[in-house]
Amino acid sequence: MNPPVIICVDDEQTILDSLKIELEEALGDEYLIEVAQDGEEALELLSELLEDNYEVALVISDYIMPGMKGDELLKRIHAISPKTLKIMLTGQADVEAVGNAINYAKLYRYIPKPWQTQDLSLTVTEAVYSYFQDKRLAKKTLKLHEVNQALEQANQEQATLITQLHENEKRLTQLNQALEEANSKQATLIAQLHENEHRLSQFLEAIPVGVFVVDVNGKSQYVNSRAEQLLGKGIVANTIPEQFREVYQVYLAGTQQLCPQEQDPILLALQGESVTIDDLEIHQEDKIIPIEVWSIPIYDQSGNIAYAIIAFQDITERKEAEIERQEFMEQLFEVNGNLELALNNESKLTDAAERFVPKKFLSILGHQSLVDVQLGEAVQQDMSVLFADIRSFTTLSESMTPQDNFNFINAYLSRMSPVISEYQGFIDKYIGDAIMALFSGEADNAVKAGIAMLYKLVEYNQHRANSSYIPINIGIGINTGSLMLGTVGEQNRMDGTVISDAVNVASRLEKLTKCYGVPLLISQQTFVRLKDQQQYAVRFIDRVQVKGKSQLVTVYEVFDADEPRIKEGKLVTKSAFEEAWLLYNQQSFRKAAQLFADCLQQNPGDNVAQIYLERCQEY
Repeated sequence: MNPPVIICVDDEQTILDSLKIELEEALGDEYLIEVAQDGEEALELLSELLEDNYEVALVISDYIMPGMKGDELLKRIHAISPKTLKIMLTGQADVEAVGNAINYAKLYRYIPKPWQTQDLSLTVTEAVYSYFQDKRLAKKTLKLHEVNQALEQANQEQATLITQLHENEKRLTQLNQALEEANSKQATLIAQLHENEHRLSQFLEAIPVGVFVVDVNGKSQYVNSRAEQLLGKGIVANTIPEQFREVYQVYLAGTQQLCPQEQDPILLALQGESVTIDDLEIHQEDKIIPIEVWSIPIYDQSGNIAYAIIAFQDITERKEAEIERQEFMEQLFEVNGNLELALNNESKLTDAAERFVPKKFLSILGHQSLVDVQLGEAVQQDMSVLFADIRSFTTLSESMTPQDNFNFINAYLSRMSPVISEYQGFIDKYIGDAIMALFSGEADNAVKAGIAMLYKLVEYNQHRANSSYIPINIGIGINTGSLMLGTVGEQNRMDGTVISDAVNVASRLEKLTKCYGVPLLISQQTFVRLKDQQQYAVRFIDRVQVKGKSQLVTVYEVFDADEPRIKEGKLVTKSAFEEAWLLYNQQSFRKAAQLFADCLQQNPGDNVAQIYLERCQEY
């Protein structure tokens, strides 16, 4: 156990040494004397001692010290260890400092410097005695408080026991009264029981269900009149449960076999099983009665089986209805089979029709089925039109047989068509090797479909190269605008089509791809409807007079699908190219030619720049 500690605080080491020596002589080795030369050191020492479970009984502090004064130190020590006694030792403390120490640190004594050894020894001895006397008194006070609490609790428990005793006496009186009432009620209940038994018997006689009751020993206890009618007899004396099946002629339905013992509802109930059986028959001399049987065990208060109740009813009408239902179901299955065949044929016809008339075309017209479409129906809608055509197809087809031509076109179209569907478009018509597709949603869908078609063409050309066929090129033109979509023809022959100047512009743009040597061109109307134009590799290339239109058409090249080298070159020279075109349009052909030449120097594969350079050189 750690000894009590006395801390001495003074900024002069000689005074600390004197204090320690005098205190050790006065108190012996019963106390640990620690010293500190300023307030901060004293607080740190106090914290360490308390953490190490030392009991600091007394702090003796000088008043005048560098940094923290003695009264402030004792105030902070009091906040940390309130029970520690404090003595201020100084010759310069004023009344206010002593007052602060008394008020805020509960100062025990004030000793002026220089001190008298006997006075110091006596004061410290009294202080530590007072400290431990207070500690003993606190323990006794705590013990006394605990004794008082225990005594109070005991008094409460005694009062509770007395209350419970009175309550128990009251309850006993009530129980005696209740017992008398119970005896009276029991007599009433016995009378009611006999009445209920009589009513139960009347009820069981009135229900259209046979009821048979046996006790746990298998002795018949009750059978109602409906059971006697169905069984052809009542209770047969001296009959054990194993003989009931034969005595009452209970057979498996549709057979001449008595009900097997393992299926006997009476025996199963006596074994604790509740069962329902609907495949038994009662054979009387002149008729056979199909029955449904329910059996259930009845338990006494101890959980032991006391009785078995068997209820059964005539299900002749149900069996007849089941036979009729089975015949009806067979007829219904036959009808369903024919209906399913008809629906399959209709589905095949619908699938075949969708190959000629896209489902999305019908949806735009507001129909679900081709049957609903009427001649002359039309709707106006903003749509994007895509034209795609194989370059030099005529020359290519001359080297193939007609069958090879069909095989080639179908191989090409079977790769391109799914791409259009993937981007929410649909094919309006095939024009030889050309495709005309419509996109009713965002213009981005049409542009993305065109880019994807060019990527798909790269895969197809690789396949052709592997088969020793020459690669092919295609041109794609896209325009966006208002158009009329509907049906034309006559009652016996009609077709779906679109009518609009926007269609003609898209077709002209596809043809312009040959002039500029690029695979994909779009119009200004398509470009401005793109949600994010920065998402695409696109540049302005010309404003042209399209056949059939008085106004110039602004044309943009989309080159996302170009070879990476050429695509990068076009992106780098885009600003220079567009500046060169402006100079060309202003007939500054020499300056324009220089810029077009710079574009070609950086990107020799730029066909459009090459075309404009040649045009400039002609002037």
